[in-house]
Amino acid sequence: MFKKVITFGELMLRLAPKGYYRFVQTDSYTATYGGGEANVAVSLANFGLEVVFVSKMPKHEIGQAGINSLRKHGVNTSFIARGGERVGIYFLEKGASQRSSKVIYDRAGSSISLALKEDFAWDKIFENAQWFHFTGITPALSDSMAEICIEACKIAKEKKLVISCDLNYRNKLWSKQKAGDIMRKLCKYIDVCIANEEDASDIFGIKAKHTDVIAGKVSHEGYKEVAQELKERFNFSKVAITLRSSISANDNCWAAVLYDGKDFFFSKEYPIHIIDRVGGGDSFGAGLIYSLINGYSGHEAIEFAVAASCLKHSVEGDYNHVSVNEVKKLVDGDASGRVER
Repeated sequence: MFKKVITFGELMLRLAPKGYYRFVQTDSYTATYGGGEANVAVSLANFGLEVVFVSKMPKHEIGQAGINSLRKHGVNTSFIARGGERVGIYFLEKGASQRSSKVIYDRAGSSISLALKEDFAWDKIFENAQWFHFTGITPALSDSMAEICIEACKIAKEKKLVISCDLNYRNKLWSKQKAGDIMRKLCKYIDVCIANEEDASDIFGIKAKHTDVIAGKVSHEGYKEVAQELKERFNFSKVAITLRSSISANDNCWAAVLYDGKDFFFSKEYPIHIIDRVGGGDSFGAGLIYSLINGYSGHEAIEFAVAASCLKHSVEGDYNHVSVNEVKKLVDGDASGRVER
């Protein structure tokens, strides 16, 4: 079956000191590109699906370089509108041991945040597509982007696409109250809801019992209740929640749960030593989309998604440069990391 996925969001320039240098130490930055929905698009292209990334970027060379970073992975960029003056920037300082990572945004006035409804021909964009994915970051960029997201979801629903959304709450972009107000409007169109340990609490006030993410304590039973309440409140077909237990900035335990309204599917838990955690949730979302669009069972889907995301934590940059075979190898139990010859 022909499979085509549309993702919609902001592509950003990422500037990061080398290694574990702090902002106040460094005299140089490594430049790469990334962003929630763009990261999902690259993963899906690497997995062999046809994927279209929709956004708005400036016509100048920095905007073109960002587009090129997607094209080289096989992502279709033909529906990226061109215009405006800015590519959004984020600065990343990697944490280590008990020191947290830090992100500083410089994205106000970016091309996509100033986009207009007429920049996106959704009827044409959604032709022959099966799936539409966005995150809660995109409607947080501006009031106009929130309206554009609602319009896109309405048209996608009319065309019978499956719609997925990673809630992805960012407190540097909007308040919890505004996030709740806007995401409630969007959730009535969403089929597959993806969240991390804190999103449901931050946006909708749905808290997991017996959980303290700061202390690294995550209750599986508590998140069963969160998934149930999300599904009942918004009539999602599926809810997936990543479960990260943080030991330190370098070491986490990583797992997830998928709920389909009848059964809960918990993945195995991976102890991970982190090289780069940015894009970890996006790689999970991409793994889930890939597995569901290919007809995997609930158990198979959550195991594939978590394994894909586990591997992403070992990869520098936002994009997840792993293949389906590498993910399946980990799912099948080979977590040795031994040299392949």
